[in-house]
Amino acid sequence: MLKVGLTGGIGAGKSEVSRLLVECGAVLVDADRIAREVVAPGTPGLAAVVDAFGDEVLAPDGGLDRPRLGSIVFADPEKLAVLNSIVHPLVGARSRELESAAAEDAVVVHDVPLLAENSLAPLYDLVIVVDTAPETQLDRLVRLRGMTEEDARARMAAQATRERRLQIADIVIDNDVPLSELQRRVREVWAELVRRAHASPGSPAGEPRA
Repeated sequence: MLKVGLTGGIGAGKSEVSRLLVECGAVLVDADRIAREVVAPGTPGLAAVVDAFGDEVLAPDGGLDRPRLGSIVFADPEKLAVLNSIVHPLVGARSRELESAAAEDAVVVHDVPLLAENSLAPLYDLVIVVDTAPETQLDRLVRLRGMTEEDARARMAAQATRERRLQIADIVIDNDVPLSELQRRVREVWAELVRRAHASPGSPAGEPRA
């Protein structure tokens, strides 16, 4: 099994790359999706969040009011740390569960938005960074996601710098290119991932990161 960490700044197109890797045959473990699942209505995760922040973070339907919770935690680093202490262990446990269910020779891609920010690179055999220019990120966030420029810039500033992400990259996928070129690059990367996944455990290609 090859464990791959996939990351990139907001608006870089990481989701498109993960989709293309799944088409090639990767097993995807999506941290964002799992983070939503572990605080779904009726879960111990949601109960723990309500215990910590009160009923005000609940929506009328009993689910988590994410905008409300976000307004609370992103304005207070201590409260954000409390939320992370609840959610991160649950996400980690579910991620390991999904990974363990994959085939022995599988390429398991962990889609982790804050991989660089949380210094998670050592957990993976290699790290792929989806890279694009900040101007491209800003344009996509405003034009495609409907954010204001101010909000988009704030979201980008809250993440690791482009340089920090590139420092942890074993493989970089440039997404300042047409879709056809991105597809070609992903197929090229996939061939390398399969080669590493099938390498003998004692070979350098099969050794985990330091």
